[in-house]
Formats: sequence, C-alpha cells, structure tokens
Amino acid sequence: MLELVALGLLLSVSAHAETVQVFALARSVDDVLGNIRNWIMGILAGVAVVFLTIGGLRYLMASGEPGEIEKAKGAFKAAGIGFGLAALAPLVVEILKNIVGGV
Repeated sequence: MLELVALGLLLSVSAHAETVQVFALARSVDDVLGNIRNWIMGILAGVAVVFLTIGGLRYLMASGEPGEIEKAKGAFKAAGIGFGLAALAPLVVEILKNIVGGV
C-alpha cells in the first residue's frame, strides 16, 4: 500500500511539471552587442528628433526675440549632437566587442 502511495506521488509530481519558455535568447555576445547598438541608435535618434521639433517650434514662435532664437539654436545644436552620437553608436559597439573579446 505504501508503494502505491509513493508511486502516486511521483506520478502527480511529474504530471504537474511546467515548461519554461524563453522569449529573448541571445545566441552570442555579438547578438547582444548588436541589440545594444540598435537600442542606443533608436533612443538617441528619437531624442534628437524631439529636440529638432522643439527647436523648430521655438524658432517659429520666437517672433524675432533674440533670447528665444538662441534657445532654438541650442535645441538645434542638441539635436545635431544627438544625431551624431546615434551615428557613432556602431563605433562604440565595435569598441565594446574588442574589449569583451567578440570577433
């Protein structure tokens, strides 16, 4: 009788085993660094577009006021820096690959 109870417990434990699904699995370090590069480029480009839009709106609403025009120019400069950094993101990832040892 005790053997049947033990067998029943084993069967019930194995019947309730759950499978684990992994959705984001990187196959190599290069995949991870490539994903990082894509995220960095996307975020920087998105922020740069926001600054470009803010600069354009400030410039349009400046009405010739020198202080507001300078603020708009500052936003344009920030957008340019953001686009430049987004363009340099692949270079940064290549440097990280060399540091980590990826080929």
